[in-house]
Amino acid sequence: MTELLFREDSYLRSCDATVVAIEPNGLILDRTVFYPTGGGQPGDSGTLMTADGSVVPIAEARKGPTPDTVLHIPAPDAPSLAVGDAVTASIDWERRHRLMRMHTLLHLLSAAVPFPVTGGQVSDGKGRLDFDADVALDKDTVERALNDYVAQAKFVSVRWITDDELAARPELVKTMSVKPPTGAGRVRLLEVDGIDLQPCGGTHVRSIEEIGKVRVDKIESKGAKNRRVVVSFA
Repeated sequence: MTELLFREDSYLRSCDATVVAIEPNGLILDRTVFYPTGGGQPGDSGTLMTADGSVVPIAEARKGPTPDTVLHIPAPDAPSLAVGDAVTASIDWERRHRLMRMHTLLHLLSAAVPFPVTGGQVSDGKGRLDFDADVALDKDTVERALNDYVAQAKFVSVRWITDDELAARPELVKTMSVKPPTGAGRVRLLEVDGIDLQPCGGTHVRSIEEIGKVRVDKIESKGAKNRRVVVSFA
């Protein structure tokens, strides 16, 4: 089991850790700041540095072979490590922060377009959500709503509820295709003060003001009741 430091503080850029397992495709640490690919958000990249200064570039982080483990995938030809090695794990912070801004923006988008979400993706500088909507969406109206939200500079926070509490409040789950993981006894909620509240395990900014000005690039019809909204940073 890996201590997932990013769950409580998305702004941690590095941590001291120990290699506890080596899998065919990567390394598992006892604790990490690396977010693994999941929930539509790409995994972090960065480095592992040993006490003697050797640097192991990490190309990607993915979910490990067991729950709550993270697989750190080295770049090709990276130096090898052994179980028990002490390292400093550091993420590519500039990239991570862009992903945090975009992921939080998609939460605002889900509030600006009040329809069930059928899919989505966070990318570096771009993102999209698909909505189960049988009405036309106006690009300028959605863009104006998003920038109005950002201008409010509301705070973003994390809290937890029990599985039973989530079951009693099904309206919190906006996604139709992906359900939040249950069975561990509690579920992580992401709250944008007064704007959005839903289960989410991703990384986010502390204030939506950090997102900056945004634009709606396009709105596409992907079926009779599927509208895709693509957004980016202006």
